[in-house]
Amino acid sequence: MTRIIVFSSGKGGVGKTTLVSNLAAALADFGEEVVAIDANVTTPNLGLHLGIHLAPNTLHDVLKGNVKLRNAIYPHPLGFKVVPASLNVNDLKSVDVGRLPEVTLNLLGKADFVILDCAAGLGKEASSALMAADEVIIVTNPDLPSLTDALKTLKIAQEAKKKVLGIVVNRVKGRKHELSKEEIEEFLGVPVIAEIPEDKHVSEAIAAKQPLVHYKPDSPAAREIRKLAAWLAGRKVEEEGGVLRKLLRKVTSWLS
Repeated sequence: MTRIIVFSSGKGGVGKTTLVSNLAAALADFGEEVVAIDANVTTPNLGLHLGIHLAPNTLHDVLKGNVKLRNAIYPHPLGFKVVPASLNVNDLKSVDVGRLPEVTLNLLGKADFVILDCAAGLGKEASSALMAADEVIIVTNPDLPSLTDALKTLKIAQEAKKKVLGIVVNRVKGRKHELSKEEIEEFLGVPVIAEIPEDKHVSEAIAAKQPLVHYKPDSPAAREIRKLAAWLAGRKVEEEGGVLRKLLRKVTSWLS
C-alpha cells in the first residue's frame, strides 16, 4: 500500500525540504520504495538539496500537461526517486497546481512512500499539496510565530479530513525561551513525533548536495531523522543494516 504524506507548516524556513530529502534517504536505507516530490512550485529547493536541479523534465512540465509523470521521475544514487520542480521563473506560466492531486495518484502502487515537500503559506499551492496526500506531518520550530502558522495548517488539514500523523519540531536549540514539547502538544492538540536538534552539519550537507543522514550519519539531527523514518516504516533503528553498517558509518565519519 502506498502512503502519500505531505510535510506542511504554513510558515517558510522551518526545514521542510531538509526533512523530506533526509527522510527519503533514511526510508530508502530501510528498503522502502520512496518517491520525493517537490510540491513547492513557486520556490522549489528539493532538487538543489539533492543535486537534481537541472533536470530536463520537471513537475512544472507535468502540471502543464507537456510530459508524463514517469518522464519527470529521477533516480537518486541513494536508492530513492525524486520529482524535482523547475527553478526557472518562466516555467510558472500556465502551471495548474490544482492538478497535483491527480498527478500524485499516478504513483499509487508504484512506491511504498510518496512524500511531498509542501509550499509555505496557506494558498492554492499549499492546499493542492495537502489535497494530494492522505496523511500530514506538520513541521514547526519551537517558537510562537511558527506554532501559530502550524495551527492554521493543522486546522485546514483536519477540515479536509486528512490524517495528521503528528508534529515534527525542527531546529531545537534547547534554549530557555523555546517552547517545550509539552507546550507545543497542548497548543496544537497533536502529539510531537520527533524533535530534531539544530545541527551545524545540516548546512554543510546542503552545500554538498547530500542528505545529512549520509553526509554525517552520526550527527544529532541525522540520528533523530532516522528514528522518525524508523517510526514511519514500523522498523527499529538497530535493524538498519546491523553491525557492518554501523562500522561503515563510523569509518565514513572519521574520514569526512
